[in-house]
Amino acid sequence: MNEKTTHFGFQEVPEAEKADRVRGVFGSVASKYDVMNDAMSFGIHRLWKDAMMDWLAPRPGQRLLDVAGGTGDIAFRFLKRAGHGHATVLDLTEPMLIEGRKRAEAAQMGDSLDWVVGDAMALPFEDNSFDVYTISFGIRNVTRPQEALNEAYRVLRPGGRLMVLEFSQIPNDLMQWAYDLYSFHIIPRMGQAIAGDRDSYQYLVESIRRFPDQDTFLEMVRAAGFGNAKYRNLSLGIACLHSGWKL
Repeated sequence: MNEKTTHFGFQEVPEAEKADRVRGVFGSVASKYDVMNDAMSFGIHRLWKDAMMDWLAPRPGQRLLDVAGGTGDIAFRFLKRAGHGHATVLDLTEPMLIEGRKRAEAAQMGDSLDWVVGDAMALPFEDNSFDVYTISFGIRNVTRPQEALNEAYRVLRPGGRLMVLEFSQIPNDLMQWAYDLYSFHIIPRMGQAIAGDRDSYQYLVESIRRFPDQDTFLEMVRAAGFGNAKYRNLSLGIACLHSGWKL
C-alpha cells in the first residue's frame, strides 16, 4: 500500500513527517519570529491582526482558543479588546510558546492565559469548550487542514465563532507576479540575514502558494459544519480572513 503524502512547500513528503518538519521550521525561527514578521510584511501583519479583531469584536468574559498561536499576538489582542476573559494559546512547537511567555503582555495577563503544546488535528479539549477559535498564518502548516476545521467546530460552543487569518491569492496577475518576485527572492534572504535560516523562510513562502484560494477554503469551512461563512480580503488578497459560526 502506498504511503499517503502531502506537500511541505513545493516538496512531497509522507504525511507522517510533515508535523515534525513544521516543528523544525518554527523551532528554528522562534527567537526571531516576531522580528521577521515585522520585517517581511513591513509591519502590515499588525494591521491584518487588528482587522481580525475588528471583525471578531471580542466581548467580556469570552473564552478564546488560539491555535498555532505561537508567541501570543492574537491572544494578547483578544484579551485587550475583551477587557476580561480567557485565552488558551495552543501550538505544535514549544519554543514558540516559550518565546510568547517571555513577552511583557504575558506577565500582565498571566491569570487569563494558558499555553498548551498540542496538535490542531487532535485538540486536547472537551466538546463545546470555547466561545471563539482563531488560527492565524497557521492552518496552511497543518497536515490535513480539513481535520483542523472539523476539530474547531467540535470544541466551539453552539453560537461560537471561527476566524481564520491566512495568506491567500491576489486576483490580479501583475500584482501576483510582483508579490512572487518579492516573496521568492527577498524573503528567504531576509530569513538568512535576520534569523540565520534561509530554508525555513523558503518553505513558508512556498507553503503560501500551495494553500487553497479564498473560495476553495470557504467551502472547506462550510464542510466542517460552519454557517454564515464568508471571507474578506486584506491588502488585495495577500491575506484573507475567513469567518464562520457554529449555529
